[in-house]
Amino acid sequence: MEKKLLFIVNPRAGKTKSRAPLFDAVSIYSEAGYLVCVKQTKRRGDATRFAAELGAEFDLVVCHGGDGTLNETVNGLMRLPKERRPLVSYLPGGSTNDFAASLNISSDLAVAAQRAMRMEKRDLDVGVFGSRNFVYVASFGAFTRTTYTVPQDIKNMFGHFAYMLEGVKDLETLRPYRMTITADGEPIRGEYLFGAVSNSTSIAGLMKISPEKVSFNDGQFELLLVPVPKSPQAVQALIRALVYQDYESSAGLIFRHVKHVVAETEENIPWTLDGEYAPGAPRIEIGIEDNGIQMLL
Repeated sequence: MEKKLLFIVNPRAGKTKSRAPLFDAVSIYSEAGYLVCVKQTKRRGDATRFAAELGAEFDLVVCHGGDGTLNETVNGLMRLPKERRPLVSYLPGGSTNDFAASLNISSDLAVAAQRAMRMEKRDLDVGVFGSRNFVYVASFGAFTRTTYTVPQDIKNMFGHFAYMLEGVKDLETLRPYRMTITADGEPIRGEYLFGAVSNSTSIAGLMKISPEKVSFNDGQFELLLVPVPKSPQAVQALIRALVYQDYESSAGLIFRHVKHVVAETEENIPWTLDGEYAPGAPRIEIGIEDNGIQMLL
């Protein structure tokens, strides 16, 4: 019986508009025995709709685009009963592909497709943010706004540099957020410039976490909180800790492995989920579905 593959493509993602790499990928899938059905996204939400409405009919769903396209695809698949979710593969084509970098997925589409066809399956935990899902990060504060405010055309033209430029502009509006973060039942109160619940070694293309500290299927995410420094010395210590990825130093950073987080504020703080905007609320609950999807790497 012929295997079926749903190929969800975001044609606007990335710098190159050549379709040749996509044809190469389709050829590789076909040679591996898959009957390929291609669906192109035209607007936000299409990838979610395709995955939710069609995903259960296929053995494998592949998405091509940025981390936002992957987020949409996984959100659609998570609407299916777990036993009906197909395998997932990702051909990165965005400007800053944090999750692909974390999983060492090649930016060469033919190479990524060939590696996926080795059929090496990997269980991946999926985050739960209210009624939505995220693949690798839910974050608030400094630099998170840049991921969804940089226009797509600018992302395509300047790539990672566009995020850096927008991030510098974002410093003008840098502000503390007074919050109570309850991590696995432990309340942590303070003022924070940035916070993230992540399952990745790279966040917004700017912050890095050692691969030794990240497991993608251990039933836990990593919580990182960057507090407001209270003195010039604290600023220097904070910068040093961030530059050298020393998140467990005495610089005041909070870093721990968690299963469940509740964020409470007196205002609606905007969040991002895998680089996509998510409206805030006075109380946000973040959980995890262990081994929510299986990905071919």
